[in-house]
Order: sequence, then C-alpha cells, then structure tokens
Amino acid sequence: MGSGSFGVDPAILRALSEEIAAVKAMGVEIALVVGGGNIFRGINAPEGMDRVAADHMGMLATLINSLALQDSLESVGVTTRVLSALEIRQVAEPFIRRRALRHLEKGRVVILAAGTGNPYFSTDTAAALRAMEVKAEVLLKATKVDGVYTADPKTNPNAVFLPRVGWQEALERGLRVMDSTAISLCMDNKLPIIVFNIRVPGNIRRILVGEEVGSVVSE
Repeated sequence: MGSGSFGVDPAILRALSEEIAAVKAMGVEIALVVGGGNIFRGINAPEGMDRVAADHMGMLATLINSLALQDSLESVGVTTRVLSALEIRQVAEPFIRRRALRHLEKGRVVILAAGTGNPYFSTDTAAALRAMEVKAEVLLKATKVDGVYTADPKTNPNAVFLPRVGWQEALERGLRVMDSTAISLCMDNKLPIIVFNIRVPGNIRRILVGEEVGSVVSE
C-alpha cells in the first residue's frame, strides 16, 4: 500500500521484488504468504456483514496481492508460482503441498495465496501452517516496526524493544507478534519466528546471513 490508503503501490512492489530477487540469488528457497489488508480485511468488515463472507473476501484480496507480487517478481527475472487455497485455476494453481515443495526444489519462489482457505484464520496462521508444510527453517514476519516491543511503539513512547522472546512469553504477555494461533503452531512445532522491519532495505538478506535484525521468537 505504501503511503497510500488503499491498493497497491508499484514502487513498494518493485523494491520488495528486488530484495527478494537478491536473496533468491543466494540460493535460498523462498515461500511467501501475503496479506490483503490494503484491499479488504475480513476481521474489520462493516457491521452486519457475515464474518464468513467477509473472510472469503479477505482471502480474495490476498490473491490480488499475490498476483501483483508475481508480476513484479517476474519483471526482475524471478520465476514464481502462485498457489491458492481457494481454487481459481485461471490465475493460480491450487495449493497442493507436494507441488509447492517441487516448485521450491526447482528454484521457484512460491507465493501462497488465500490464507488457509478457511474463515476465522488469519494470514499469520496461514504463514505458520504453510511454513511447516513446506519444511521451512524459519518464519520471517515482515512488519512496519523493528521487532517485538512491550507495547505499540507508535502510540507508547515507553515501549521497550525485545530482541529475544519465548513463544510462551509472547502468548502470556499478549505481545503483538502474530496472532495467538500462529504463535501456538510455531511453539508446538519448534519453528522460530523473526519479526523485522520490511521498510529497511536489505533486512531480509541480513537476517539470512546471520546478522542480528529484529526480534527472535523461539524457545
């Protein structure tokens, strides 16, 4: 969305695509889960709208973003495949775990759209689920802040940055890392989460070469 209030910012797409391309050139296998809040967020649906219908609209918003990101990535030479939890065969392949793994083995960036395909589950939860399904080593949570804080740093000047935090602690303290279902999934399956600021160019590469960027949520 960039600095706008709605839609897709081509400059943001381009910058993100170039960063992903640079990381892909390092030989890293990458699977991406994109949200849809720049278009429609089911949980914030207008009063009176059925939550299930709203969540399905939100899933379609993530598919729109996934197609935009695919187009942008391929414009910088990165081969991609969009796999959707909702079947819309004209624009995306259906999500099949073995197919996703095969695309990753072939060196393609996989974009996983439409969340889990189920209402009441966020894209955070979808990211945690898909990360485990494709045997990811780490889940990178891209945000607009530098990591995990004791409170929202945008509204609370006394918020303290936490470079490391446990899954259980994040749940007990209600830290806004990801939603509780996503954190629980990661905790149960020992999948570390790194929360970082996507607005800082080069942060993804820095994380993958071992630099201390953002906050690590693990044991």
